[in-house]
Parts: sequence; structure tokens; C-alpha cells
Amino acid sequence: MSMNIFRLTGDMCHLLSILILLRRLHVAKNAEGISLRTQELFVMVSLTRYTDLLTTFYSYYNSLMKIFFITSVSYTIYLIRRREPICSTYDRQQDNFPHWKFLVAPSAVVATVIFLIEYNTRRYGWESLTFHLFDVQEILWTFSIVLESVAILPQLSLLRRYRSIENLTANYVFCMGIYRFLYIFNWVYRAYNEPGYRHHFLVYVGGVLQSLFYVEFFYHYIKCRMTGKEVRYGEEGDIEYHDLSVEALRTEENSSPLIGNSDSGNLRMRGAQNENDSEESPLIVV
Repeated sequence: MSMNIFRLTGDMCHLLSILILLRRLHVAKNAEGISLRTQELFVMVSLTRYTDLLTTFYSYYNSLMKIFFITSVSYTIYLIRRREPICSTYDRQQDNFPHWKFLVAPSAVVATVIFLIEYNTRRYGWESLTFHLFDVQEILWTFSIVLESVAILPQLSLLRRYRSIENLTANYVFCMGIYRFLYIFNWVYRAYNEPGYRHHFLVYVGGVLQSLFYVEFFYHYIKCRMTGKEVRYGEEGDIEYHDLSVEALRTEENSSPLIGNSDSGNLRMRGAQNENDSEESPLIVV
């Protein structure tokens, strides 16, 4: 497996993105804006793609990078799930993209169909359909390519909910997108320059699809960086509470100068204390 500038730069961006994410978790000590579901998908991609660690040795660089990617993403999952105070800040209600139903299951189906089509057209035909170790590895590899193309969706969905993105989180997602974009050129370069490496249109389609998911985020990221503003991701019509004052939130429908029971005549100005009020049971008006 030869090295080229696209692969090396892509690997460094991938490595940098993981280090940025780990630094963000350790420094901020919270998981706000980080999708655990995307991290679970990424570790699934690594485990199913790097099964050749058990069967084939390419180089120390190749093996060490694969081991690092698996262990680092697994460690990230551990931090978000188990390590205090990080795990207490993870918002499951916001990170609710149905990844098993809409990403993992469809990816498994697509990967199986693609494998069976290739098996029938390039190998032996349906009458001799028998599976060997390398057939299982190829199915898992195909599954990892399909799944990786959509694995970032829970993270992007979560960022859209928050809209205002913390600096290191934005840098992490940006580096991940650059990594995927560079790897498209890596695959094309290898197909034309590496003996025995053929064009694989599945990886092209998967790489382009994933890059397209990043396009809108790239637009907002670059725009905000050029203007020196905080990175925001989402529609301009989204509302953030810190953008509004209390007076701006009050309307004739939700605000009244008097509170209490009009039937009993027990009315008073908002904020004024009643003789029946006690410190143990304060009156809270929303």
C-alpha cells in the first residue's frame, strides 16, 4: 500500500480531528454539542473496516494508525458514557437521531446487496455461492464504506439544534470533513498510479456523498472564520434565548402586571410578596 500526499494529508487531518475532540472533552469537561451516536458509528466503521489487522501486515504506519483510530474513538465513547463530569453533561434528548433504524440497518442491507451483485458478476455465479474468510471481510469492508458516508449525520443534526457551536467542536467537524474530501483524491490517485489497485466506484460515491453532507457546514464555518464571528450552523430564523432580553420575550398574551386569583380578589403586582407567602414555598411565575 503506497503513500501519497492526499492520503498522508487526509490521515493527518483525521488524526488532528480526533486530538481536537479529546482536548475539547478534557478541557471543557462537558459533552455539549458532541454526538455520542456519531462516535458509535465511527467505531463501528473502524472495527468493520480494519479486520485485515488480524490477517495482513502492510506497514507499521498502517497498523499503528488503524489501532489509534479504533482505540481513540472507543476512548471518546467511554468519556461521554462513563467519565464524570463529562457524562453528566451529555444530552440524550438532543442527540436523538435514529441511527440504528435509518443508518446502520440500511447500510447493512446496501452492503449485502452490493457484495452479492459483485460476487455474481465477477466471481463464480449463484450456483457456487460459498463464503470464506475474505468474503466476510469484503462484506464488512463494504458495510464500513456505506456507513461512513452517513455517520456524520447525527453530529450535524445535533449541531443544527444548538446552532451556536463551540470553537473546538467546530474545528473537529471541519477537520473530519477535510479528511473525507482528501481521501477521494487519494482513491483516484491510487487507481491510476498503484499497480493492482482498481477504481472502486462505491468508495467514490460514498466519499462524494459524505463530502456533500459537509458542504453547508463548510460554508458557515468559513464565513464565520473570515468575519471573526462565532461559528453558527443552521437557518437564520433559528432563535437562541441569549439573543433575546426578558422584555422581548414578554407579550400581551404571556405577561400581566398582576398575578393571583381574580375571583377571590387576591391580586398583587408581579414580584410583590403576599402575607400568606412563605420562604419555604416561594411563588414562581413563568
